[in-house]
Amino acid sequence: MAQNTSPPTPSLFDRALLLRRQRRAAALGPVNFLLDRVAEDMNDRLAAVMRDFEAAADIWTPGEGLGPGLRRRLRSLARITPPDSGAEVLPVANASLDLAVSALAFQFVNDLPGVLAQIRRALKPDGLLLAAMIGGDTLTELRQSFAAAEAECEGGVSPRVAPFADLRDVGSLLQRAGLALPVTDVDRVVVRYDSAFALMADLRRMGATNILIERRRGPTRRSTLLKMAQVYAERFADTDSRIRATFDIIWLSAWAPHESQQKPLRPGSGKVSLEEAVKRGAKG
Repeated sequence: MAQNTSPPTPSLFDRALLLRRQRRAAALGPVNFLLDRVAEDMNDRLAAVMRDFEAAADIWTPGEGLGPGLRRRLRSLARITPPDSGAEVLPVANASLDLAVSALAFQFVNDLPGVLAQIRRALKPDGLLLAAMIGGDTLTELRQSFAAAEAECEGGVSPRVAPFADLRDVGSLLQRAGLALPVTDVDRVVVRYDSAFALMADLRRMGATNILIERRRGPTRRSTLLKMAQVYAERFADTDSRIRATFDIIWLSAWAPHESQQKPLRPGSGKVSLEEAVKRGAKG
């Protein structure tokens, strides 16, 4: 039997550290405005699907998950939390779910193609995956400000903000996982803060601070932090001196293949919104 010689997926994120940071955020009092926005949007998008979902699971959504809002829409919703080890394994039987949802979790997955493939196997034929993840140009202002500050104060740049997938990458990964009718779109949220330090305090209470494996381990120099805040204010402030922070929320939707579904269009010809695709993919 031929052996699989493909190289292992490189790990970018310390997922065990992520879980510790999320628990710390919960103890501090979490900042949930992005998660609340996604949960409300998730309800609206599912409301457009004219069908019932008998078995649903919320995969790795941080905090209290999506349960409080979705339970009014769904008959049952299991919550799947990541193991303390940070392993990316879903304890779900094959063909056991009608619906898989996830909010603000997939951006910190090392092997997203593998996780999507697990979800594909867990979905029943014509089962739906609907998820939201951080991506695109999220925190581009903070990334640029830190890079400029470190280049000036320390003569080099270290990884500070995680690399995020873009829209086309995510759509390709859905197809690679064997899911049908994949559709993606972006919800851009611009939040304003009094200072870069106020933004960083919110990120800490989101459990979203730096978990890159290649991150710098020592404390950041005070001079670098002050320069970063200065650069941020100079480049990304409005006329009232408040700074802007960009968050791009990538929505992804796809279905487990079923013979009743439409055949996919040729690449580049899709002009259907996420809401329309969800409606069309559902059984009437």
